Amino acid sequence: MKSEFLYIKTDKKTVVSNKRVLMRDVVKVYSPDKKMVNEINHMELLNIKQEKKANYIFSVLKVIEKISEKYPDVEVINEGENEFIIYYEPVKSKSKVLDVLKTIIVSLIVFFGSAFAIMTFNTDAEVFEVFDVIYRLFMGVEKEGGTILEISYSIGLPLGIIVFYSHFSKAKLGKDPSPMQVQMRLYEEDIDMAVIENGNREGKMIDVN
Repeated sequence: MKSEFLYIKTDKKTVVSNKRVLMRDVVKVYSPDKKMVNEINHMELLNIKQEKKANYIFSVLKVIEKISEKYPDVEVINEGENEFIIYYEPVKSKSKVLDVLKTIIVSLIVFFGSAFAIMTFNTDAEVFEVFDVIYRLFMGVEKEGGTILEISYSIGLPLGIIVFYSHFSKAKLGKDPSPMQVQMRLYEEDIDMAVIENGNREGKMIDVN
């Protein structure tokens, strides 16, 4: 008769960057026996051989099997997902050239953005007057009709609001997720379910023997 209880919990997906995946990387473990919890946390769950990105679909029964092999007298109770995904994403080596390039681009955006903000402030927010001056300085002639400046401004302004503010209601002042965040979370959940179902159909799920 099993005298001890062990509670485990897994999330639907976990992203790892180490090839040697331990229980603690994927599974939350609880028991009054802290020594046992520590030993289980350091048990190896998966050893990844390949170098590129990959995903591994697990049944929680595989986790229970590994724990039961070492602790046969412990009753393992699952409080999480029955099936879960481990996404392996190797650490990419950082490119100094790319970092410098990103810094230059951001610096230019901040510089020209600040200059534009100062000019519009000094002209009492007459944005199109500033556009006229910029066009005349760079092109040497007076502009006629709309130009790429007005078009870019008209597209960029609402696009920036949508991307950075996402919605305009009072709920934004609170901690509620935006509609875009809700939809993205639902989309991620649909992807995870599709990956698990495909793994089941193709026999790729890592399950008990």
